[in-house]
Amino acid sequence: MTFQDIFKSSFLENVTSVSLLDMALALILAFGIGLFILLVYKKTFSGVMYSSSFGVTLVALAMITTMVILAVTSNVVLSLGMVGALSIVRFRAAIKEPLDIAFLFWSIAVGIVLAAGMIPLAVIGSVVIGLILLVFVNRKSFANPYIVVLQCEDGDSEGRAKAYLEQFTQRCSVKSKTVQKGLVELNLEVRLRDGETGFVNELCGMDGVRSAVLVSYNGDYMG
Repeated sequence: MTFQDIFKSSFLENVTSVSLLDMALALILAFGIGLFILLVYKKTFSGVMYSSSFGVTLVALAMITTMVILAVTSNVVLSLGMVGALSIVRFRAAIKEPLDIAFLFWSIAVGIVLAAGMIPLAVIGSVVIGLILLVFVNRKSFANPYIVVLQCEDGDSEGRAKAYLEQFTQRCSVKSKTVQKGLVELNLEVRLRDGETGFVNELCGMDGVRSAVLVSYNGDYMG
């Protein structure tokens, strides 16, 4: 009995099912395109805090997907087992930015296309997607929204403060209002003119205005 006879599932026969040249070429290309995806992600990132681990995940995801698809395409039985194994995987990480989902699918798609041998599609498609993201994400066609939190003593001071804001901002709309005895608190969405924030200092100095806070936010108001 030889060593190969011990493995009834023809384990040793699968060693050469994918050539070393194909593996090396696919993984190197996945790494290169993954770095390109990471570069585009850095250039288009507009969130609050950049996560370096997420950027590394994009590169690793392209290479891991390539490795998995290479194994699946070389063995039909293995592909069925891989589907069952991956069906029990659950991802708990919260995706805060909608654009991050596009980068995740981009990395996965690159791995699939490269492992399938469609190298021109992976390279040219990634270049086109990257250019489109760089053009559209970095183009600012609207003013950044801000939230002004006002605390006023009464309705008269509230009216004066709102009228003042309407003069020095492009847009001013009430998002929420809280009224207590001797206190009126307003949350207003405003669009600044030329990024000027000096009006907040004068607003806080008005009669009847206790405090004025200017906060930048991403426009997704929950209320």
